[in-house]
Amino acid sequence: MQYLVLTGHFILGSPSGKSYIIVDKESGKPVGITSLINLDYKNRNAECIIDIGEKECWGKGYGREALQLLLDYAFLELNLHRVSLRVFSFNEKAIRLYERLGFKDEGRSRQSLYRDGRWHDICHMGILQEEYVTSKRSVPGS
Repeated sequence: MQYLVLTGHFILGSPSGKSYIIVDKESGKPVGITSLINLDYKNRNAECIIDIGEKECWGKGYGREALQLLLDYAFLELNLHRVSLRVFSFNEKAIRLYERLGFKDEGRSRQSLYRDGRWHDICHMGILQEEYVTSKRSVPGS
């Protein structure tokens, strides 16, 4: 991993979530946050979220690297079975990234978000531990 480090911080001391600040390795500048939320240890599930807050950092690989680190942690350390996420249907770049990481479309909540005078869907995506581990083995350098 070349771009960033994740520094651990618990938000409000929540036992059902783990949040990490995404920091550029060279500059030490925080560029975003990624989290596992709604951690369900009994059923080995969690939801992930990510926000690269600085527009000048978009499209530079921070999101991909942060999610790979987060999924490694979720599946290889916490031994979760499933990680899910929700994404706005108009966020096509994020959807493509999630698909490249192995997330599968699991449906949508139709017209759940009203933005800029239009209704938009919320897409639900998920990845299973077995799918992630198998995809990591097939990608050199993962």
